[in-house]
Amino acid sequence: MAPPGKVSEFCREGNDWFCKVRLPSDIIVMVDGVNFHLHKFPLISKCGKISHMYESKSTCRSIFTAVLEELPGGPDMFLIAAKFCYGMRVELTPRNVVMVYCAADYLEMTDEHGEGNLLSKSESFFHKNVLHNWKDSILALQSCEPVIQWAEKLHIVNKCVNAISVMVCTDPSLFGWPMMMYGSLQSPGGSILWNGINTGARIRSSESDWWFEDISYLSVSLFERLIKTMETRGIRPENLVGSVMHYARKYLPGLGRWQGGRHGIPRTVTSFSLTPIALDQKVVLESIEKLLPRKKGKSFCRFLLGLLRVALILGVSQTCKHALERRIGMQLELATLDSLLIPTYSNADTLYDTDCVERIIHHFVSSESKFTPLSPSSVNMETSPLSRPLQKVAKLVDSYIAEVASDVTLKPGKIRSLAEALPESSRTLYDGLYRSLDIYFKAHPWLTDKEKEDLCSIIDFQKLSIDACSHASQNERFPLRVVLQVLFFEQMHLRTALAGCLHGLETHSGPAGPTTVPGDMTGQIIQRDGWVTMVRENRVLKVDMEKMRSRVGELEEEFSQIKQEMKKVSKSHSSLSSPRMVGRRIGCSLLSRPSDAKPDTIQSTQPSPRSSVEQGRPSTLHIRHRKSSSLF
Repeated sequence: MAPPGKVSEFCREGNDWFCKVRLPSDIIVMVDGVNFHLHKFPLISKCGKISHMYESKSTCRSIFTAVLEELPGGPDMFLIAAKFCYGMRVELTPRNVVMVYCAADYLEMTDEHGEGNLLSKSESFFHKNVLHNWKDSILALQSCEPVIQWAEKLHIVNKCVNAISVMVCTDPSLFGWPMMMYGSLQSPGGSILWNGINTGARIRSSESDWWFEDISYLSVSLFERLIKTMETRGIRPENLVGSVMHYARKYLPGLGRWQGGRHGIPRTVTSFSLTPIALDQKVVLESIEKLLPRKKGKSFCRFLLGLLRVALILGVSQTCKHALERRIGMQLELATLDSLLIPTYSNADTLYDTDCVERIIHHFVSSESKFTPLSPSSVNMETSPLSRPLQKVAKLVDSYIAEVASDVTLKPGKIRSLAEALPESSRTLYDGLYRSLDIYFKAHPWLTDKEKEDLCSIIDFQKLSIDACSHASQNERFPLRVVLQVLFFEQMHLRTALAGCLHGLETHSGPAGPTTVPGDMTGQIIQRDGWVTMVRENRVLKVDMEKMRSRVGELEEEFSQIKQEMKKVSKSHSSLSSPRMVGRRIGCSLLSRPSDAKPDTIQSTQPSPRSSVEQGRPSTLHIRHRKSSSLF
């Protein structure tokens, strides 16, 4: 019980706390440099630890001094315990119950030192009020961080984590309402409440990611522990991945730059009044990498590449970096070119981190080789579904080389190593690699022919398309020897195509019979037929063009003759007076008009030069029409 006199309050003067009663204090309790001037009787009757200290160190001094080291919660929690000993009202909340619980256990405030002591009251409040409510469980778990050792000893962390995991698996409308995600009060059945009255209106949606934002306010260690507990309880892996990605985007701000699209509805936490904790980004990234599952997906691959960028900026451990590269390599066929263009964040000379991309490609090749041998004889690149990832990665790598080829500091050896990181069977066409080398030669005009020839050796010119062969045969940036090689293979393709066409004609003219074409030759035959068709069409077009040129030349000559005659006609007015005279001079006769059949009706008038010319024009145009039509 409290000492005589009414205890009104505790007051503080500097680093000293005093209890306002009529009796002088006879015990001083020191907690982390703060002195509490109190009375023996209320403390010894409730606190077993102080009672044992007083009994073991009984002296004749009037004032007893007790030093409490490593008290959970420090002076604030001892102040609550002291108020409880003096019979003052103590308010327990989800924010302080864990620390009060741990402090009561440290002070040994059990029921042996008084019925309804602080330990039993805080324990009862924690189990009955906190663990059955989502919001209170999150707050309690977050408050475990400063007193994690005592919380672990009392199994508070396990109880909070298990309670949260169970509630994630359960319908959110059955506990802890009102939920922050809905924005309005709701009944356990899911209906919206207004002033406590069931309106009958149903909640629009119950998203599976409603808990992502709430658990993101936990520290890294507690978040990691919660995710592992959820995994053992059978939470869907995609939900766990989503929560981890949400946590990473929150505490790694640079990650959002390379994450496109919509990342969920932003949620407000005004009802929680939680404050984001200060975390070491390097620790966060290394912990997140361990939590990520072995999953494949376009968005997940893009997230991993963004995570790798941040890891290179922060300078994480090599183990974490290599683990991310290995994860990306296992799903490289799902990556995009823009996410693969990782800048160099070190003191390297190149603009892009080509070494990192090369390691990712090697991880992809090693992962693919576990499922299928990467030899041309064992993999049909046209039909095998196992070869599709290889083809996609080959196109991606060729596009990547084309993008980084404009870097003037990039060495030829790096281009070769990137191109040769994939097996030869991964490329059905070498057009992309040819384009990459063309860009590289354009950005590096100082390369010698020997260096260019060495780089061109990575291209199989027999696997270039028609357009690529045509472009390469006229490309001045490539060495002459390479151009001759391209022309040689181009002629070989044409000869083979013509031979195949002639053989097909002979087979068609002979007796009909069943013919079979090997599957691997089908594409070649189609390409040869295309060559033959294009050659034939070009020849026909050339012949037609020659005919048109000759016809145009003849028409131009006729037009020039007519023009000269017209000039002569315009000079002599006497000749212009008679339209028929003009017709005789240019070598043709005018058509008879209906008016010629009635000479008696014609008036003897002198025609003007203008009218005679206008009368003579139709004849001239008629003559041109007749002569031009005779050419066809």
